[in-house]
Amino acid sequence: MTGDISILLGGTGMFLLGMQLMTGALADLASRQTRAVLRRVTTSPLTGAVAGAATTALIQSSSATLVMTIGFVGAGLLSFPQAMGVVFGANVGTTVTGWMVVLLGFKLDLARLALPLLFVAGLLSVMGRGAWGRAGSLLAGFSLIFLGLDMMQTGAAGFHDVMLSVAPTADTLWGRFRLLLLGVAVTVVIQSSSAGVAATLVLLGSGAIGLPQAAAMVIGMDIGTTFKSVLATLGGSRDMRRTAMAHVAYNVVTGLAAFAVVTTAVPALSRVMGGDGPAALVAFHTLFNLMGVVLILPFTDSFARLIERLVPGSGAALGDPPDRRLLADA
Repeated sequence: MTGDISILLGGTGMFLLGMQLMTGALADLASRQTRAVLRRVTTSPLTGAVAGAATTALIQSSSATLVMTIGFVGAGLLSFPQAMGVVFGANVGTTVTGWMVVLLGFKLDLARLALPLLFVAGLLSVMGRGAWGRAGSLLAGFSLIFLGLDMMQTGAAGFHDVMLSVAPTADTLWGRFRLLLLGVAVTVVIQSSSAGVAATLVLLGSGAIGLPQAAAMVIGMDIGTTFKSVLATLGGSRDMRRTAMAHVAYNVVTGLAAFAVVTTAVPALSRVMGGDGPAALVAFHTLFNLMGVVLILPFTDSFARLIERLVPGSGAALGDPPDRRLLADA
């Protein structure tokens, strides 16, 4: 059992490192273009949502997208209302990682392919310069993600009893809520909802948890990812705090709405997916985020006014002094 947990933890760490390398390389390779496009197309909530989803899918990190957006708001490059659409869309973009894991990591023996890719990545990183070096980091991150996923699948085999000790009543409403809180805690600790979702998919595939339980954890991870947005606004401007509050409020509301329909929606999706639990989980994650965007977009102005009442302040939308500190973190 101890060995299984060690393998699972080591695999999770490798997955996290791979995500960090891949996200950093993608952000470096596309940073200027991404920032320019993000500023240019956020002219309405709809275009902002599309931009937020596309940016997050491209750089594989909703946290990076949202910290970038908060930085733009603090620097006066975006107003708070303009940033709302990006907040909505980022959650949709982050579901791409789950599909990547399900369609590639669980269907193909990518761990065997990842080893020679890692060798090529090492050569590029050591010998390459500029874009070639960043391409090496990107390839290394991609390889480590699937090597880590393979280790996680191996280690999850003996994790069943541990999960039962964490949530012994997981088949009840209270048990699922405890798993939701566990999902929040995991994401706050590891600072990556994508890695958390991947770990949940592995536990689901191994039989350590059931599909409704996994759905509850994924909902909690969506809520937990708001922690970094709040952290990024410490000492920031009023509109930066409003952007972070919008992220928190939106994720909590959509998460609780999704939690309310887990009992009916998840079994239905499982039937549609032919009993493929991991695919049904990722479909649920994608659908509740997509439906949240569709339902909230017509009421963006009302939602923005609510956030403005929760985080009061006077003056024009761009009246706060520019705060450019976070642009370097984007």
